Amino acid sequence: MLDQYRRGWALRYLREAKAELEAAREMPYMAQSLILEAIRKARNAIYYSLGEPAFIEGVVRDAAEKMQTGNDPVLKYLLEIEGTLQQLAQLEEVDEEKAMKHADNLIQLASEIVETLIGEKVED
Repeated sequence: MLDQYRRGWALRYLREAKAELEAAREMPYMAQSLILEAIRKARNAIYYSLGEPAFIEGVVRDAAEKMQTGNDPVLKYLLEIEGTLQQLAQLEEVDEEKAMKHADNLIQLASEIVETLIGEKVED
């Protein structure tokens, strides 16, 4: 069972991820940095909903180094998020429309994971 502290942070990060993505749509000149921040916050929402974020981050880092995910779909997804973050951070020019669509998909899936783990529907 998820404690109230982590539940609160998971929901907060999810709300902020959605807000960052919306801001990226409204401010194209800042879109790349806002998209990166939105994806980071979606990742953090999942980390908090899984338990201790520092521990989860270590597990993800170890899996990335060893290139092993086993049959864990959440771990595979977290590795995908890390890969996306690295790619976006390294690019100077980003196809903003494509990046926003990808970020939106990542945030939607993060919402589904958080909803499943906290046991309730997350409001938009």
